[in-house]
Amino acid sequence: MTKNAPDTPKPSPQEGQRLILWLWTNFLSKYKWFLLAAFLFMSLEGSMLGALSWMMQPMFDGVFVEGDKNALWWVGFVIMGVFVIRAVAAMAQKVLLTHISQKTAADLRTQLLDRLMAQDNSFHQVHPPGYLIQRVQSDVTTINTVWNTVITGAGRDIISLMVLLGVAVSVDWKWTLVACIGTPILVLPSMVVQRFVRRRAREARDLGAQLATRLDEIFHGIVPIKLNRLEKYQSRQFRDLTDILVKTQVRAAAGTAAIPGLIDIMAGLGFFGVLIYGGGEIIAGEKTVGQFMTFFTALGFAFEPLRRLGNVSGQWQVAAAGIERLRELLEAEPSLQSPTSPKPSPANGGDIILEDVHLSYGDSKVLNGTSFTAKAGETTAIVGASGAGKSTIFNLLTRLVDPQSGSVSIAGIPTNELALEDLRDLFSVVSQDAMLFDETLRENVLLGRDQITEKSLMAALDAAHVSDFVKKMPDGLDTRVGPRGSGLSGGQRQRVVIARALLRDTPILLLDEATSALDAQSEVLVQEALDKLSKDHTTLVIAHRLSTVRDADKIVVMDKGRVVEQGTHTELLAANGAYAELYHLQFATEGPSAEEAARRTSAPTVPTPRAKRGIWAKMLGRLPRI
Repeated sequence: MTKNAPDTPKPSPQEGQRLILWLWTNFLSKYKWFLLAAFLFMSLEGSMLGALSWMMQPMFDGVFVEGDKNALWWVGFVIMGVFVIRAVAAMAQKVLLTHISQKTAADLRTQLLDRLMAQDNSFHQVHPPGYLIQRVQSDVTTINTVWNTVITGAGRDIISLMVLLGVAVSVDWKWTLVACIGTPILVLPSMVVQRFVRRRAREARDLGAQLATRLDEIFHGIVPIKLNRLEKYQSRQFRDLTDILVKTQVRAAAGTAAIPGLIDIMAGLGFFGVLIYGGGEIIAGEKTVGQFMTFFTALGFAFEPLRRLGNVSGQWQVAAAGIERLRELLEAEPSLQSPTSPKPSPANGGDIILEDVHLSYGDSKVLNGTSFTAKAGETTAIVGASGAGKSTIFNLLTRLVDPQSGSVSIAGIPTNELALEDLRDLFSVVSQDAMLFDETLRENVLLGRDQITEKSLMAALDAAHVSDFVKKMPDGLDTRVGPRGSGLSGGQRQRVVIARALLRDTPILLLDEATSALDAQSEVLVQEALDKLSKDHTTLVIAHRLSTVRDADKIVVMDKGRVVEQGTHTELLAANGAYAELYHLQFATEGPSAEEAARRTSAPTVPTPRAKRGIWAKMLGRLPRI
């Protein structure tokens, strides 16, 4: 679920100023010279409206009333020049603003992604991918669009308004005062509308994030959705969220449109007042028709930028809601950070020791006094039922999470005293969820490491049995593997990840159920590649199939967050404890793995009744023993 937003505080001018200052300091200041150039062009464009309105008096009084033909030519050329200058200035400022806004958006997205990737697991547990995608994509896009409007309004429209009001005042300050008679009706309603728009905009951002999360879950779970016939259910859930979003957006749009509407009412009152007051002076001959046309043209031009500025006010509230969200994410500090004075990394690894480690997620206790040692250069297997805490051990070692008490150390150095980068450089991880990207096969192995030679790459591909299927790919190593590696089989994906780990060549290997989801043929190939990978490395293995770890130097048996047994395969079977029970139960219900079957070279034996019913135990759950 998406994190619920707190009630939106009432916006204040001070808050708006703080947001603008934050944007300027962090993103816009580096483009200050581009902004200055854009502002100059906007000022030029905006002032041309004043020049055009000023030309109304000589055009009407000199040309139309007095019939001066010479005035006809110079007035015409001046008006033509006004439009040419306005066109060039408008084009130049638009290009400059597009450059600024696109570069700013790119900087914002990149910094936001960097910050989100630095956050720890607890952050990502309460911020699902859809929510974060909405922040990085939609919120930044909205801000980018509105930012153009805000800058344009602050530049072109304010300059236009000032110049046009100056022209109006130069004709008659009393007429100008009468024209602004409706201004007081804008103040209080505008403040109320701005608060309303800000609240609705935040609601719309949150609903958009929920929709993105829903889509992310649907597309990643499309197979179980089809198998369980959940299409109509998911469609109904999506429709309900969409309906709420539509209502919220319509309400926000109504609030945004209300401010320009109020300005129109003010403009109507102003025109009416000037027509009544000024019309009498025209009739009495106190003012000329040219003066009246200059004033009315300036006033008419002035209300259009005023309307746009009113619209900017509503749009700023929409943008401010997104900026607040982004600022919260950008300023959120990861709870797990490198120490201020990190110790040097043990480059060659060393013994891995967990001492009396306790860890809970909320009220759920995951590790409860876990203690064991994984000797350097040896293979240590961690086995146990689901929920025993096996995967949490790997998270502790790589500091994706820290324990509440106890210690985790490598070569005698506590992991929380090493820089995060140095610590994670000690590990290569191969898990059942092979993480591939929608890139070429080559890029998925190299991951941007351009210092790897072609000879080293081919050696890793051969050792991981990737070369076996590369020759069948349409473009060889330059074949794109599809989203999440969908163009490859499960076994092929695992072998690509193993090749990646071989090239990484770290002192410690973490193998998390690396063969559990593979068919028999793929398992044999992947296990052979893993054996090559583990040679001369400190290796920790989480295994579901116990046959794959029978040759481990040490097997650690966990139950409910505790280590209940330790020893070799032979020692633990002889002890006839928890491991022996797991081992016999697994072979009774699942039969031997591909590797175990390969070990058996003697004549086949007659299966026992307990083994025969293994398939039913898997389908129906644990049955009473016969």
